[in-house]
Amino acid sequence: MYLSRFLSLHTLWVTVSSVMQHYPSVWGHYDVCKTQIYTEEGKVWDYMACQPEARDMIKYVKVTLDPPDITCGDPPETFCAMGNPYMCNNECDASTQELAHPPELMFDLEGRHPSTFWQSTTWKDYPKPLHVNITLSWNKTIELTDNIVITFESGRPDQMILEKSLDYGRTWQPYQYYATDCLDAFHMDPKSVRDLSQHTVLEIICTEEYSTGYMTNSKIIHFEIKDRFAFFAGPRLHNMASLYGQLDTTKKLRDFFTITDLRIRLLRPATGEIYVDEQHLARYFYAISDIRVYGRCKCNLHATGCKEENKRLLCECEHNTTGPDCGKCKKNYQGRPWSPGSYLPIPKGTANICIPSISSIGNCECFGHSNRCSYIELLNTVICVSCKHNTRGQHCELCRLGYFRNASAELDDENVCIDCYCNPFGSVHDRCNDRGFCECKEGTSGPKCDKCLPGYIWHSLGCQPNVCDNELLHCQNGGTCINNARCQCPPAYTGVLCEKLRCEREPGGCGRSSAPRGPGALRPLLPLLPALLAARAR
Repeated sequence: MYLSRFLSLHTLWVTVSSVMQHYPSVWGHYDVCKTQIYTEEGKVWDYMACQPEARDMIKYVKVTLDPPDITCGDPPETFCAMGNPYMCNNECDASTQELAHPPELMFDLEGRHPSTFWQSTTWKDYPKPLHVNITLSWNKTIELTDNIVITFESGRPDQMILEKSLDYGRTWQPYQYYATDCLDAFHMDPKSVRDLSQHTVLEIICTEEYSTGYMTNSKIIHFEIKDRFAFFAGPRLHNMASLYGQLDTTKKLRDFFTITDLRIRLLRPATGEIYVDEQHLARYFYAISDIRVYGRCKCNLHATGCKEENKRLLCECEHNTTGPDCGKCKKNYQGRPWSPGSYLPIPKGTANICIPSISSIGNCECFGHSNRCSYIELLNTVICVSCKHNTRGQHCELCRLGYFRNASAELDDENVCIDCYCNPFGSVHDRCNDRGFCECKEGTSGPKCDKCLPGYIWHSLGCQPNVCDNELLHCQNGGTCINNARCQCPPAYTGVLCEKLRCEREPGGCGRSSAPRGPGALRPLLPLLPALLAARAR
């Protein structure tokens, strides 16, 4: 029985204890998000927390298998009967409906009849592992409300991992390990949920309770949600106020029961004995007839309904919120930062409704980059305060210095302003123009000022002019060009290009016999050297 059947206007004011007395087992959703009450100021709306009713989430699931060709029947093959592993005349044939076992039969609703099930290929490639990943995706954040139940029509696997994702399958973390021998399979001591406590309820355990072989009454594997609830709500879940209080104040606990995807990793099929019978490998495979996942759409306590639209679940948001999970305030309702609703105080909770912002009153638009505005009396105008997402300006319509406008994003997009990424050694400053081009120092080029113009070379502090190279400004008189930056001169010569005799700087100068000869005789060109260097730099 759900609490929603009990709530009415007069029960909004009853005490928590009386609610618990009448409804000791399960709390449901709030089916009223607001009601009118009378105050000294007259009749006003009183808002309360909302959440959708729990439902069978398998109706909305998308399933993928890895490897994709792991389902039996293509090509047809025979396998051994479930109850008698030495009667191996059963057939799986994907081209015949009566003999096919496709993935959708894990979720069929024909009375959840055990004769309909998905089945993998047999372990014909032994000793190569028979690994299968079954991924269940909702494209929506889900809060689990009951045990996850998987019913096998083969023996339950000798080794299996149940994993969860909170970011739509980008990353995964283990939920629970299952094995006939936890120490051997996963290097973990076996435990059950009964061994946990309030303080260790988030511990990831390995259990041996669900990994027996071909026993006919041993087909089901559980991931125990309710047993973990019981650590806070009592053995019969009679004190849900305590659980809801913990969920409200402990984010890690709330996240533990929240998923976007589940992954069943089947690592080793049931063998029923210590050794694999290599003469009868058709005995070994995986078969699942049913998967049950009960939960509700996560709407941050801002919606009572969750609808399916374009094959995607969406919260029907209340309290001036919006988004797939009601995770932000509507436009013009950002008078204070968005916050999820609260279960407390029981029984009606706190809505944390989004309130109109000054911007909506003063016809000011912040494009979703500010949660509050301020009225400037001197200017008789309203401006956005504390612009986020690297924006600035009266309406958060400009980009901060060091950022430029993302032409492919709308003005209300969080990624509307992109970092200029100007090279600190090649650019005059860290700012760029509205196309993302930085202002470059002399000799430097490129949108980010990270390249050198011809005649320059990149050194540790940016682009410096070439002093020498292999094309124009050669080192003279046997000098050697070092990194295009300087000439290393023979002992008798000096100068930028080794064009001067060192003795010219000494008292008395150089004798006539010391004058440079042959290719080194550039003295008539020395007056032109500065002009040559300047032209080379350009």
